[in-house]
Amino acid sequence: MRFPHIVLASLSAILAFSAPATAQSIDYERLDARLSRLADDQDIVGLSVAVIDRGEIAFSKGYGVTEAGGPPVTDETVFRWASLSKGVAATEVAILASQARLNITDPVSKFATTLRLPNGGEAKATLEDVLSHRLGILPNAYDTRLEDGWEAADIRTSLRSLKSICPVGDCHTYQNVAYDSIAEVIEDVTQSRYADAVEASVFKPIGMVTASIGRAGLESAPSWAKPHSKRSRDLGPPDKKIVNDDYYRVPAAGGVNGSIRDLALYARAHMGLLPEVLSDSALDMLQAPRIYTSREQSSMSRRYSGTVRDARYALGWRVYKYGAPGYRVVGHRGAVEGYRSYILFDPERDTGVVILWNSSSRKPNGIGFEVMDMAYNLPFRDWMELDGEVTAGSH
Repeated sequence: MRFPHIVLASLSAILAFSAPATAQSIDYERLDARLSRLADDQDIVGLSVAVIDRGEIAFSKGYGVTEAGGPPVTDETVFRWASLSKGVAATEVAILASQARLNITDPVSKFATTLRLPNGGEAKATLEDVLSHRLGILPNAYDTRLEDGWEAADIRTSLRSLKSICPVGDCHTYQNVAYDSIAEVIEDVTQSRYADAVEASVFKPIGMVTASIGRAGLESAPSWAKPHSKRSRDLGPPDKKIVNDDYYRVPAAGGVNGSIRDLALYARAHMGLLPEVLSDSALDMLQAPRIYTSREQSSMSRRYSGTVRDARYALGWRVYKYGAPGYRVVGHRGAVEGYRSYILFDPERDTGVVILWNSSSRKPNGIGFEVMDMAYNLPFRDWMELDGEVTAGSH
């Protein structure tokens, strides 16, 4: 039996609702205290966190402010989701595939897109290749042109001038501009704007009330977090920035906005708790690992001491083995100037964590590991680095 979703905004409500202490593995009082400490760090401006615990949204809370001197962050404050947008695009494709309106084995050239790859590779590359970043071109190809103001469609056409670094389908090289050809595919199939298609198939059916695509959706929200960032060696708090349009111009790769409450609802759907929206076959399609990601694994191993291993990319999602027992977890991270995002969950346990913040600090990434360690009853480690370097300890 699936659990109905419940969102609780206050810690007292969370504690009153939670299962008896003998059954509860996630210590929400402790988590709240640690998040409050983290929010006091000068590098953190605003932060919003939600936890899905055995199918329930059992914790949903904001910390800090939307900007210096501004109103507090709540669980309804809207942030940019950055590269978590890739999973949204893949979700739309999976829904269209379940309706037999396309197939992930279809070549990109079957659709009206501007993607052109070296040696006519668009005729070989499938939608599956695009969604798993297996296009055979250098990582983040021509992102700098996007940041210089080029039109995304023109950049996609110019990709044909690159040299292939591997055959299509053989290696993983992360993309933004090329990935956004999926938005063109969706528009071709649905004969509607990408934002409208996603709103109709994903946001509304899941019950996401703040989610949107594009800058206007962010800035029109009643509460929205302003971007902040700084160079890593700078002293003092991060500087407020102007919302950058660059990656809004590749909406399938980085165009989604929403609150932590909506991100938690979205996570629940990907745990299989809304089968009327995402069927088991659609979830299997999205979450099945397609390719080993050695660069990701190397980075995670250095920073997180082997807690995650066997890093692989699925369709718009990353898949890992977590902890010594090798629990299967699904997730992704995102970053655009002034914003960061994070999602990690165990679809078998219907448990996970989502995080949004409006600064360039890396410390909030540790929240996900602390929550999952509690969920699995693993020894405590200071992944948020509140007391210096990460050290092992008792739970």
